[in-house]
Amino acid sequence: MRKWLPILVLGLGQFVMVIDGTVMNVSITTVVADLDTTVSSMQLAIATFTLTMAALMLAGAGIGSRIGRRRTFVIGSIIYGIGSLTTALAPGFGALFIGWSIVEGIGAALVIPAIAALAAVNYSGKDRAIAYAMLGGIAGAAAAAGPLIGGWVTSEFSWRWVFAAETLLIVAVILPLTGTIKDLPVPAGKGRFDFAGVLLSAAAMGTVVLALVSASTWGFLEPLNPPFTIAGFSPTIPVVLVGLGTGWLFLEWESKLRDRGRDPLLGIDLLGIPALRSGLASQLVLYFIIAGSFFILPLYLQTVLDLDALQSGIRMLPMSVALFVMALAGSRLALRFSPKQLIRWGLVTACLGLLLLIGAITPEARGTLFALAMAVIGIGIGLAISQIGNVNLSSADESRSNEIGGLQGTAQNLGSSLGVALAGTALFIGLATTFTSSVASNDQIDAAVQQGVIEAAESGVQVITLEQAEQLLTEAGVPQRDITVIVDDYAQSKLQSLRAGLGIVFVIGLIGLPLTRRLPDRPLVGTQPDSEPNPR
Repeated sequence: MRKWLPILVLGLGQFVMVIDGTVMNVSITTVVADLDTTVSSMQLAIATFTLTMAALMLAGAGIGSRIGRRRTFVIGSIIYGIGSLTTALAPGFGALFIGWSIVEGIGAALVIPAIAALAAVNYSGKDRAIAYAMLGGIAGAAAAAGPLIGGWVTSEFSWRWVFAAETLLIVAVILPLTGTIKDLPVPAGKGRFDFAGVLLSAAAMGTVVLALVSASTWGFLEPLNPPFTIAGFSPTIPVVLVGLGTGWLFLEWESKLRDRGRDPLLGIDLLGIPALRSGLASQLVLYFIIAGSFFILPLYLQTVLDLDALQSGIRMLPMSVALFVMALAGSRLALRFSPKQLIRWGLVTACLGLLLLIGAITPEARGTLFALAMAVIGIGIGLAISQIGNVNLSSADESRSNEIGGLQGTAQNLGSSLGVALAGTALFIGLATTFTSSVASNDQIDAAVQQGVIEAAESGVQVITLEQAEQLLTEAGVPQRDITVIVDDYAQSKLQSLRAGLGIVFVIGLIGLPLTRRLPDRPLVGTQPDSEPNPR
């Protein structure tokens, strides 16, 4: 037990951060009602939470290499706890956005690279492979427990209690046990910290993701309700291009620092390792699938099927349990099969599950098909995700583990941000376009009412229940005969748009398959030396 206590402490930190996002997803409609906000605002909060982590993950890794990984883990955990408490006490959306999306994101950006690096420091050889499989299993356990725990607590008490409990867990369990974790000495002679690199990398990722999130109200090409236009077009694509250009400047800056013999935020040479590139790309795609699916599913369950948070968690349980079981089984399978095989099988299986899920998105829900689809997605993601950590950390010398941890966390959270951004944007733009078209072409609706609905939809259409839609139309003075027809059009449009959101997730999953071609094609377990780490 003493041998595995460090990985359990690190895993508990990871558990808290994974469960956090799943709870917010399953409680989304309750949070919207409690804080008097909208689903699109919560989409921004969820995307910003993972974006903050992605944007600052390399900075977190750099700080860890300067002050020590264990110390960084402690500081990050304290910041995360403060953010969780702020979220629990949030009186409105603004406080939740600051506490959850920003403060918790900053804390996680310090903790996540430290977890990967400290696991490499404390374990070697087969033990290290088992340790990374355990981290994958713990992440799977959080994904399994998150919807159920979050749903139960939200339905019986309040979603706020989950975030209060996270703070308590950090203060009472994680921080007191950090002394059991070994660390390596901090190397002397570190140069100036690369603040310019932090700004450039954060600006690049932030610009791209926030533009994609805002596309649901800005529009992709034709402007909907943007703050400004460019030559009569929506600013979404130009802003994304600005972000990509900033990313190119970041890479150029890092190369220049390396050539000058200074300490860059990111060791560009790491991106030249084929196995690591494929591992990071696979990780980004996997977390895109997870985040995109977990954003769309609660909206379907709660605004179409009218389920509460607990019932939604139960419906999502097959995916979470399957993910957990396969993540744990990954360490055994890794003895016989290569990471390339397991990750490819996982992606193919997850894509098959997404196809089944798109077919299960109906007004009444096909219970058996829905449960099967969820289980198949979970099996695929769990199988693939159990291999990623060991692939990435085994691709370079142990001394680079902190940098790789930063890259790994960046890929994970950038994938999550993009998943929420693109799946959500496909949902909202599809809903606005389909609903407006349906209303405009429906001869059963009075012409004046048609025009009023179309004008109201120009600034975007929110995802709400049919009862809420009927209430809004009633308050607007729409005749009951027209209300029935409009609500029916809205219901059909919403189902089609939910399928479109999952369709984007499916397409990205397929795109991920060619990106796995440079993964190791031999089992990694047992290939590392069983030398003991040099702890401090």
